[in-house]
Amino acid sequence: MSHLDVFSLAGRVVVVTGGGGGIGSALAEGLAGAGARVAAVGRTRETCEATVARVRAAGSEGVAITADVTNEADCDRMVEETVGAFGRVDAIVNAVGGGAGKVLHPAERYPRSDWDWIMELNVRSTVLPTQAAVRAMIEQGGGAVLTISSVRANLGINAGYSAYVAAKGAISSLTRQWATEWAKHGIRVNAIMPTFVDTPQVAMLLDDPAFKAGIVSRIPLGRVGETRDLVGPAIFLCSDAASFVTGQILGIDGGLTATQ
Repeated sequence: MSHLDVFSLAGRVVVVTGGGGGIGSALAEGLAGAGARVAAVGRTRETCEATVARVRAAGSEGVAITADVTNEADCDRMVEETVGAFGRVDAIVNAVGGGAGKVLHPAERYPRSDWDWIMELNVRSTVLPTQAAVRAMIEQGGGAVLTISSVRANLGINAGYSAYVAAKGAISSLTRQWATEWAKHGIRVNAIMPTFVDTPQVAMLLDDPAFKAGIVSRIPLGRVGETRDLVGPAIFLCSDAASFVTGQILGIDGGLTATQ
């Protein structure tokens, strides 16, 4: 048996929420390349179907599921459709989130409407699908959960990010709490903590040379993150290679947090 065999996801079924997005689609394709069968979940069927095409091109099986992961009934149905397609759920990867730079306000005047939107987009969208998937994993006797936090969970920034840093701080804290509670069920829970990642969602920001230079100047490795940078860590944390790893928040930040 090769040491690399522990990284294989052959036979595993992974639900990827935000499966039609820039990060979610890249993770779905990468997990499929490691052997996973993937349920790509999102609001728009067309984008999820495009991700499933990438999953199949990577040599695995996939199914597109249209669901709003801030809706409890949709999350229950998401799991039911995944089990109907593949018979089980072995892992969930939560790739819904964002909004960091869209609603910036001074902390002392942060409006409730924008605060609630960021919390729903990042926290509720992680809690509800995870709960639904984990209920299935408990019945099976184990599984893995991967959440996506952010360096902003650890680092403040003088730019009106109160809601976003609170939301990502909650994701990191929930990762540790869930790992503690669900260990008895054989369920591991970990997070990846990226810095700025180049996706279509932020393309307009990165098209501004001054904005991009400001980000890159703070990252020791001298570039922004790319979706491919998240794939290897996700495969590791969903695989048996991480069988004794739980409750951990893995920074994927080019060294940013090491400097602050």
